[in-house]
Amino acid sequence: MRRTSFARWPCSIARTMDLLGDQWTLLVLREAFNGVRRFDRFQAELGIARNTLTERLDRLTGAGLLDRVRYQERPARYEYPLTEMGQDFFPVLAAIIRWGDHWLADPGGPPTLLRHHDCGAATSAAVSCAECGGAMSADKVTMEPGPAT
Repeated sequence: MRRTSFARWPCSIARTMDLLGDQWTLLVLREAFNGVRRFDRFQAELGIARNTLTERLDRLTGAGLLDRVRYQERPARYEYPLTEMGQDFFPVLAAIIRWGDHWLADPGGPPTLLRHHDCGAATSAAVSCAECGGAMSADKVTMEPGPAT
């Protein structure tokens, strides 16, 4: 059964989901943000099948979120560091963490904390307007057609 492609839909959410595809892709990105760079470490941290990991790494390198850098000649072995585009995905993961911590955390609290290096505080993501700095929420934002539609 062939997966429906959303790559050409006039919707940034659909295009992003077309790239991500499934939960493994987000978990590979989570590990990359945690400093994992090598195939065997990704596999060990995630418990993911080799063929599934290969497919996700190929998808992420092909899309430009990860780079593929050879670190050993024989046998050929590669590292997968985040690119600038990949680094720019962090706020998305931080927003998912915030939502999951609010709605899905165990009674004892969240499984992971985000510590802000500048101030030292444990924090969470906040989405704000890039123009005025005001909070963004469903009741304060309207989606409307953009210039590409």
